[in-house]
Amino acid sequence: MLTILVPLALLLILCVCNFTIEAAEQLSDPGIVSWDSPGKGPADSMPLGNGEIGINAWVEEGADLCFYLSRTDTWSEHGRPLKLGRVRVTLSPNPFKADIRFRQILHTKSGEIRIEGGPPEDFVKLRLWVDANRPVVRLEAEAEQLFEMIVRLEVWRRQPREISRGGAGYQGIGEAFGFFGVHDIPEPIVQQPDVVLPAEDNRITWFHRNPSSIWEDTLQLQGLIDFKPKAKDPLLNRTFGGTIRGDGFVAQNDTTLRSSRPAARQLVSIYTHTAITDSPEQWLAELVGVLRDVERTSVPGSREAHQQWWNSFWDRSWIRVTSAGGDPHKAITISRGYALQRFISAAGGRGAFPIKFNGSIFTVDADEAGEKYDADYRRWGGGYWFQNTRLPYWAMLAAGDYDTMQPLFRMYLDALPLALHRTRAYFNHGGAYFPETMYFWGTWDNYSFGRDRAGLKFGEVQNPYVRWYFTGCLELVALALERFDFTSDRDFARTALLPLADAILIFFDEHYPRDTSGKILLQPSQSLETWQKATNPLPDIAGLMFVLPRLLQLPHELTTAQQRQRWQRMMSELPPLPRGKHDGKDVLLPAEKFDELKNVENPELYAVFPFRLFGVDKPRLEVAQNTYHARLQKGSAGWQQDPIQAAYLGMAHDAAEIVAARFAAKHPGSRFPGFWGPNFDWVPDQDHATVAMIALQAMLLQADGSRLLLFPAWPKDWDVDFKLHAPRNTVVQGSFRGGELRDLIVTPPQRRNDLVIKTPQ
Repeated sequence: MLTILVPLALLLILCVCNFTIEAAEQLSDPGIVSWDSPGKGPADSMPLGNGEIGINAWVEEGADLCFYLSRTDTWSEHGRPLKLGRVRVTLSPNPFKADIRFRQILHTKSGEIRIEGGPPEDFVKLRLWVDANRPVVRLEAEAEQLFEMIVRLEVWRRQPREISRGGAGYQGIGEAFGFFGVHDIPEPIVQQPDVVLPAEDNRITWFHRNPSSIWEDTLQLQGLIDFKPKAKDPLLNRTFGGTIRGDGFVAQNDTTLRSSRPAARQLVSIYTHTAITDSPEQWLAELVGVLRDVERTSVPGSREAHQQWWNSFWDRSWIRVTSAGGDPHKAITISRGYALQRFISAAGGRGAFPIKFNGSIFTVDADEAGEKYDADYRRWGGGYWFQNTRLPYWAMLAAGDYDTMQPLFRMYLDALPLALHRTRAYFNHGGAYFPETMYFWGTWDNYSFGRDRAGLKFGEVQNPYVRWYFTGCLELVALALERFDFTSDRDFARTALLPLADAILIFFDEHYPRDTSGKILLQPSQSLETWQKATNPLPDIAGLMFVLPRLLQLPHELTTAQQRQRWQRMMSELPPLPRGKHDGKDVLLPAEKFDELKNVENPELYAVFPFRLFGVDKPRLEVAQNTYHARLQKGSAGWQQDPIQAAYLGMAHDAAEIVAARFAAKHPGSRFPGFWGPNFDWVPDQDHATVAMIALQAMLLQADGSRLLLFPAWPKDWDVDFKLHAPRNTVVQGSFRGGELRDLIVTPPQRRNDLVIKTPQ
């Protein structure tokens, strides 16, 4: 019996030691992802990016390093983002043969992927990085022995291709669902090909150029063609691509570079560029200019600056849960999920356009009900749904990632002239509104607007899910107000916050009539997508109640007397929040009147988040808690907000359970632990983990006017290290271990007087 127990005890000790080593690595740096075996294909890829350019990299079993190339601004003629292409790298001798040592590591702190493989005598090290400061991807390779490298560009859009419709794909629409908004046009949907140029010495170059555009047809359909002279087509002649260049490489053909001789070090660079140009030649000249500009700085110098950017990024803020009720797996999952989603948001969030909720720039080949689609496919196509787009940006506030918020505000500011024009054309009054489902240039997506106009008024939207959905406009103002409160950036207030807020508040003021008591009557309306026939929906009333007082609190030199008078008057004309009873308890209601339940949101809880009228230490907290318990839709996937609302209501147990479950629910078909989805959208879903991020932040720290609440919904058996940002350029840093707050640092020091330390639950 003893001889059996001893080996079992040794095995148990070895397992515990192995777990302890892995756990220690994950707890000290939750942003590290390490694999000790190659993958099978794109689903086994790691993401990397500089905010504008992204890659998905994997090593095929016994074969090559492969990676997709993406940008945020590669809009096709159909208004959907395309991949730039795929790169395949072959090494000789091959270090990735079966049964040979292999390791692939994502180092998020330095923004690079390192790959090692081969027998000791032919061991090769690869370093893959996307320059944080320049539009270039670098692949560096080195070994003790000489080796050769072949780099191939793989382009799958080689011929015009008609897109299939129907079949087993999503909702029976097939691949055309990736063209949402044009998937229902009567004409064939044809994807135009890329162009591969003749190779030059050590360089191969390719591009996609839009020969047509849906922009003018969109304006025509939506009755806005008279806006055409005031704007430029954002799709026509948009050209995007790149050039691959290798030091000491020669071109074998138009898509292949080969090292001219074996060497112990090899370097390959990929330069990318997007522009709307009069000719392909002009784009090519600009691309050459990009290459020359990048090469003014040495690779070692660029790498050092790149690593400094990422080190500074990670030094801004962090949340590292080190113990979660004695469950080390849960602590690692939460910390890793938080770090990896923040990394993905930064890797795809500093470009010319906002983060695409349905995959960002990290989509790969798709399998929809057994049908295979290329890496350009994503459900819901190229449009922006504000309900989905907003969530990564709320998470950026407490993280201090204000630079990655800029593309969101830029897109809506660029669309503001069209929004003002549309309001006047459709409703004959002032102000502006933005569609819930919007092409980046500001029109509705054509499917939502409706091609069959029979029975519809001029400007009336056919899709009942978004027909009278204007809540996102108020949330955009709320998000801009938060950014100003956090940063005190008066230039941002003048150039972004106030132009948007002024136009949107004028719209709400002039769009709705007043009832017999002089109150604003929001009708016709709806309560989010869920209740599609509503009068005085709570989200809109709560949004107005949330933003109007805060606009009035802005420094007077930023606003005009006319603006302040309007906002003050509107506050006096607001109807009350809809209230009712549930099981004899006071609750909030989705609207004063509501009918036709169609989706799975809880609009009544918008008064908790994003419009924080109810919460910890606020009046009538029990009403909001009753509402949370009585909510009709209980679920937490994708954009559903249960954990955020639980956190703002001080319900630590609910918030903690849901956050932990969210971060654990990775996409089963993806190897990378930071890919979630598809949920309601696509993979990697950019809502699922950012909801958990917002909730985790709110569990730790909340702002209530000038006060800062620390641990308003924190479990007493969760240990954590944290550094978070708060309004008035405040940073709160510390640790909670063994039931005690340690190492508290508040910057600036005088804000320590505003900190209220709550008792963890």
